[in-house]
Amino acid sequence: MNTKTALVLLSGGLDSSFNLAAAVADSEIGEVYACFIDYGQRAALSEQRSVQALCEHYSIELIEVELPWLASLSTSALTNKELDVPNIEFDDLDRMEITRKTMQAVWVPNRNGVLVNVAAAIAEARSIDRIFVGFNLEEATTFPDNSMDYLRALNSSLSLSTNGKVGVDSYSIEMDKQGIVRRGSELNLPFQLIWSCYSDKPEPCGKCESCQRLARAMEALA
Repeated sequence: MNTKTALVLLSGGLDSSFNLAAAVADSEIGEVYACFIDYGQRAALSEQRSVQALCEHYSIELIEVELPWLASLSTSALTNKELDVPNIEFDDLDRMEITRKTMQAVWVPNRNGVLVNVAAAIAEARSIDRIFVGFNLEEATTFPDNSMDYLRALNSSLSLSTNGKVGVDSYSIEMDKQGIVRRGSELNLPFQLIWSCYSDKPEPCGKCESCQRLARAMEALA
């Protein structure tokens, strides 16, 4: 009997959706839950629709949380609709001088720290063993809160703040986006349900960094 339980911090994007599929397929985990957090991001409604569809697909319980105050702290293009979401050319995805600029434009202060700690509080209250997050090797080059160092620091902190009851992990942390797509395909991840775009348009913009990284990653299935 599998007694381990998991809470996937789910945004509807490629990385967190893959972690959901991997948790469901993990033979060591018996019960899987998902948590979606609306922190005032411009794509919240599209992300929420994606998350709800994924949870319906996998028949798992969805926990939804609103944190509107986080957006009020930020001048990020992800939360301030008066700012333009930066576009990036496909060929510039590996140019650090470009991606550092786009990172700064969409950075929300301590977002991942806040979201993981909210998920940890829910997990501890529900006696859930582990949180899974969509960190990945590719974006860790510019987003330090996607890195293995950050994951270790989170676990060190949670060992004290949850009295050692909750840990955090990521199936994708040592994978690039193409590797995530390949493994996701093996797990029958429903790619048609995900939403990776930063914008609040009816359809993915296809021009922001997140859209471009997804497009490049999907080439792995060609």
